[in-house]
Amino acid sequence: MSRLSRRAFAASAAALPFLGAAASPVRANTQLLQHTMARGRFVAYQPTALKAVNGVLSHADDASIRADLETLRPWFDGLITYGAYNGNERVPDIAARLGFHAVIVGVWDPADKNEVGNALDAWRRNPGLVAGLSLGNEIVFGKRGTWESVHAQLEAVRAQAPGLPLAIAEPFAEYTDFPQAKPVLAATDFLLANIHPVFEPWFKSAMADNWTDFVVRVTARLEAIYGKPILIKETGVPTGPASAGFNPHMQRAFYDLLAKRLKPSRRRAFAYFAAFDEPWRPGDFNPTPGAHPEEAYWGLFTETRQPKEVMSAVTKLPR
Repeated sequence: MSRLSRRAFAASAAALPFLGAAASPVRANTQLLQHTMARGRFVAYQPTALKAVNGVLSHADDASIRADLETLRPWFDGLITYGAYNGNERVPDIAARLGFHAVIVGVWDPADKNEVGNALDAWRRNPGLVAGLSLGNEIVFGKRGTWESVHAQLEAVRAQAPGLPLAIAEPFAEYTDFPQAKPVLAATDFLLANIHPVFEPWFKSAMADNWTDFVVRVTARLEAIYGKPILIKETGVPTGPASAGFNPHMQRAFYDLLAKRLKPSRRRAFAYFAAFDEPWRPGDFNPTPGAHPEEAYWGLFTETRQPKEVMSAVTKLPR
């Protein structure tokens, strides 16, 4: 799913372009999003039934999605999805019946008119639940598009759904290091950012205090250049493999401390990443060269929906 640019934080933060002055006013109502950011808890979610095998994506049926969401609901009332096809477009409908408060609908390929149509239809069916739409995940970083193409896609969707809050999702350095990002961010209503200390060269020689400090400092840098709501879409620590130096205690320590240091508000918050393990993920496309066995272990729950150690430290939400 996510890759953080290998640039060191110091390099990315050295000379940040100021984007706030050029940003246009918020053009869609983000009240639902901001309320859930401040009072609820988001998690990045991909259905457990969705698997990519030899480049072919399986289908997620309603019953499987419902079982996933029933597992998550005691702790989470906000969802961020990654696509709007192969059953994923049904997530808002099922989430509405289970009492979720907000869903940010993801579109994996913003150039796919059918997928965009699925996402917009999900919003129209659930206008009180869909808090926004995310056009792509790491489109620019993964070289699946350019800043210019992303901007054009944002404007095209804006024309179809002027009341729907829009965002994109990239690793933080893509926003801070490239002037081309400025008009794109000005065209969004909220910011989704991926901030992964795991992919920094100093990670394994550091501790949870350093990992969380990194996330907090990067978020503050983003706040300095973006005057709208900021939701950290992806951040976390995988629970394995042990051979790569990961374990469940590290994941729990990271989130336990981050929840204390990055208090949620209407201005900024973080989502837990990710809901469930995806054992097939290491064999999927990855924009960063090399093997990535850790991709199978980002979940707060296993692929069979069993909670990991981290969940014993996450308080349940009132219903």
